[in-house]
Amino acid sequence: MSGSTPFKMRLVHLDLKGAPPKVSYLSEIFPLFHDLGANGLLIEYEDMFPYEGHLQLLRAKHAYSPSEVKEILHLARLSELEVIPLVQTFGHMEFVLKHAAFAHLREVALFPNTLNPHEAESLALVGAMIDQVLGLHGGSSWLHIGCDEVYHLGEGAASRRWLEQEQHSKAQLCLSHVRAVASHVLARHPGTTPLLWDDMLRDIPKDQLAVSGVPQLVELVLWDYRADLDIHDKVLLMEKYRECGFLRLWAASAFKGATGASQALPPIEHHLRNHAQWLQVAGSGPADTLQGIVLTGWQRYDHFSVLCELLPVGIPSLAACLQLLLHGEFTDYVKSRVESFLGISSLDITDSVRQQHPRPHHTSQPAPAQLRGRAAGGEQVRDWLVQPLPPQAEPHPPGHGPAHPARGTQPAGPVEQPRAGAGSRPAACLLPRRRGGVAGGERAPQHAAAAGPAAGPQPGSCPPAPIHRPHPGHWLGPLRGAVLSAWAAPPALASSCLWPPHSLPSELQAAPSVQTVISRERKLGNIKGRKRHVGTCFMICM
Repeated sequence: MSGSTPFKMRLVHLDLKGAPPKVSYLSEIFPLFHDLGANGLLIEYEDMFPYEGHLQLLRAKHAYSPSEVKEILHLARLSELEVIPLVQTFGHMEFVLKHAAFAHLREVALFPNTLNPHEAESLALVGAMIDQVLGLHGGSSWLHIGCDEVYHLGEGAASRRWLEQEQHSKAQLCLSHVRAVASHVLARHPGTTPLLWDDMLRDIPKDQLAVSGVPQLVELVLWDYRADLDIHDKVLLMEKYRECGFLRLWAASAFKGATGASQALPPIEHHLRNHAQWLQVAGSGPADTLQGIVLTGWQRYDHFSVLCELLPVGIPSLAACLQLLLHGEFTDYVKSRVESFLGISSLDITDSVRQQHPRPHHTSQPAPAQLRGRAAGGEQVRDWLVQPLPPQAEPHPPGHGPAHPARGTQPAGPVEQPRAGAGSRPAACLLPRRRGGVAGGERAPQHAAAAGPAAGPQPGSCPPAPIHRPHPGHWLGPLRGAVLSAWAAPPALASSCLWPPHSLPSELQAAPSVQTVISRERKLGNIKGRKRHVGTCFMICM
């Protein structure tokens, strides 16, 4: 199955926040993941994990139950997919620190995204989260502890006092917390190795990294979601990490969720170029330097952001990227295999839009991809979508950020979010940036806008099942029905949305077409959640 790919492990990232798939849907796509070439999953539960005891308030109302988590793991084993859970333990802690019970553990009182590393209770909190997650993932070989985009590192009062003592640095502060969390994992779960996003460590001098003890505790995941990543720079970065003592490194690409906070369709050509260049990186360094690659599929840029591409519409991009990794290039033969796997007659991967809907020219974000073909349900797919682009952003030094997805650039200074009407979320939350980043840079905020018109589904016959599939017909699941059919014009915000429409920023009053995708997916039974969430794409604090 591995073909000529240099990546022994090929993990599909499941970002479950916002629009978590139902277990029944996962049962249909896990065999497809395996057949396409994946052999593992990186599952980021966030508030979808069934936390218990004093952590129970972290659960979303439609979180998976313990039995559902066990069923997900069972389904993964049946498809020979190794599961690696991801628990955020430093940055991107919004789903934890938004609660009043944990607000005192924020690094900066106004911002719920960064944990205060000086409080003993902070380590106890993340330790309890880790223990509960690994309790349901017994025998997991790895645990991803996040630690990306720690935006307010060193800005709290306790941190400022610490930094003034003995000429401490923010790098030392970061490494100290990472070392404490990784040590907890290894002490309590000796068979589990921590993984770590690399962006907070990129600019730390080699001598500091080498003496910190961190290289002996964790394996780094180098992420970059750009279509034009600097191959030479990546090879030099890998050499630096190896010289510091990191014996095992991983790569992280993206198949969706990395090119726009309100993007609705993945730009397939962009993601294919990203994966092709990661293959060049792997082939340019010492053999087996990169143990595996994580194909990230971000659901939204942070806990408070709107949803971007949902998993079902990202399946064609994922299929193309996995097959490229296996075959080393995306030839006509590989393209035909992807079309056969998905049951569509033609897959146009060119990032282009119609001439009557011109786009402003920005190099920071490619145009969305077109998909043409027949879905497995027999509906002709002639989908195209025009998404607005963010203001031109200035270059920013790498720093992870879904972007953990190619994630984006945002100007300095807080962005005030609308006031919530109810719930445990603070009445006003100030977020300095959005998560995400193409190549680790930070991106300017991207506002939602209405999509252009789209052609409706056309009748047609379903193509024959691919003969190379082990179970004819199971490929029908991910693309059945209207999952890939044309999007209608976005409806107005429903009265059931979490925030009343008048409380939203003016530029967000018109919901993006992601709302329509959510509605379709709920009707098909692919996404968990209550009907009250269907009326809005602003899935805040669910």
